[in-house]
Amino acid sequence: MSANTVPVTDKSFDADVVQASKTGPVLVDFWAEWCGPCKMIGPALEELAGEFAGKLTVAKVDIDNNPASPNQFAVRGIPTLILFKDGKPAATQVGALPKSKLKDWIAGNI
Repeated sequence: MSANTVPVTDKSFDADVVQASKTGPVLVDFWAEWCGPCKMIGPALEELAGEFAGKLTVAKVDIDNNPASPNQFAVRGIPTLILFKDGKPAATQVGALPKSKLKDWIAGNI
């Protein structure tokens, strides 16, 4: 985990994501250590977190250690990215995308 992304747990989800998204968009990456595609997009998300610093917070939820949050938002496959705005999910992207496509998706939704 780098300085660009914020690790989020089931306990901190409300404060770190739902409440925080009322002051600015929060992109949540639901991932797991054993997920190959999750590891593929991890570095791109770190870079994008830096590129969108001040405009977007990128949070990461390890679904193995925090099963309640993905369940609450009907996450069925990983990686799943959910962009929260004003305390609610505003956009969802399931599956790995190249960095350029991730950047376009984020830019188009914030």
